[in-house]
Amino acid sequence: MEQERFKIGVWLIGAAGRVGSAVALGIAALGEELIKPVGMVTALPDFEPLRLSRAGDLVVGGHEIRGETLAEAVLNAHQAAGIFEKGLIEQCAASLGGMQANIRPGVLTNVPDVLRNGADRLKGVDAPRAGDAVDELAQDMAAFRAAQKLDHVVVVNLASCESTPGGLADLSDAKQLEQALVARSTDSFPGSCLYALAAIKAGCSYINFTPSVGIELPAIRQRADTAGICYAGRDGKTGETLIKSVLGPMFAMRNLKVLSWVGHNILGNRDGAVLDDPAIKAGKIESKRSGLAEILGQDVDSPVSIEYVQSLDDWKVAWDFVHFEGFLGTKMNMQFTWQGADSILAAPLVIDLIRLTAHEWRRGGRGCMHHLASFFKSPMDVPERSHFEQWCRLMNYVRDSQADGATG
Repeated sequence: MEQERFKIGVWLIGAAGRVGSAVALGIAALGEELIKPVGMVTALPDFEPLRLSRAGDLVVGGHEIRGETLAEAVLNAHQAAGIFEKGLIEQCAASLGGMQANIRPGVLTNVPDVLRNGADRLKGVDAPRAGDAVDELAQDMAAFRAAQKLDHVVVVNLASCESTPGGLADLSDAKQLEQALVARSTDSFPGSCLYALAAIKAGCSYINFTPSVGIELPAIRQRADTAGICYAGRDGKTGETLIKSVLGPMFAMRNLKVLSWVGHNILGNRDGAVLDDPAIKAGKIESKRSGLAEILGQDVDSPVSIEYVQSLDDWKVAWDFVHFEGFLGTKMNMQFTWQGADSILAAPLVIDLIRLTAHEWRRGGRGCMHHLASFFKSPMDVPERSHFEQWCRLMNYVRDSQADGATG
């Protein structure tokens, strides 16, 4: 049976960042069948019956606050970090150029100083009131859907980590939120919240791949649930935390008592520079630490550190030391080092999330997509932190989708 084709928009927040540009290049290369889908979960045989959206059915656009183009971003990444093949970039140049025509200026609220001070082409929406900024961003998304004749748009937050301004605790319901959007300045909201509100207003699905608050402010979630959009997050699980969520259950299953689990991370690129800000770093560290006690079934001393090392650029290195107690009180340890290219780890997962979100939209889904928990460090509304248990959620979803006949 011929698969029913849906044209799906991909709206990337932070489109020309390292992850955003890698996603764009990946979609272009997959669409032109220049690469294999290595690293993509949805390329596994388990997902074939779902008949997920093909790369050729995905149209890329987005918001970006810097003047760097998609083509410049991937070439700069190749030159600085040795990622991507130059020949592949050249083969995808026309596709990247077409995507670039869909990129619009983002919102400049609460932009980290390292980005503002280091960008000579910073540009973006500069609306005085938060509600005005949301309207402008939503209009960009809606115009993209109309111009490209899209069936649906999935918005993915890939912007740099942000600090959260105070004064949001009183926004407990939709009415208070509406009043605040009219009365308060744009800078009184985190940028991630404004993008999430814009996605809801434009009727788009929303994925938060960052540790920023995004859609998780209770009043914003109320609005999302009322609008019936699909959403998921938070903070993509790509490296060290992925290993923790896989190794942690091993200690619990073998009844080995973990005494401490120390993680030290070093990384470069703009994300690393942004995380050099103590206020922003604190949120990322909390996201990386979350869930370990739940996995192990015990409280554990789990210090985490993150350091910016400019020369590493897109590469990140994590060293973990696990101190544990075995039979007869004997203390032992496990150590491991993880090194990976940040954008290469993240980009295929983002494409997976886009395909699975588009599928959930097709089958009439709405609200928080709990089955996507295995993709995130801090999955929304999901108590399980073990990767195995999260994977079972996803596999159960795949089986349910087939049973429902929602595979077209």
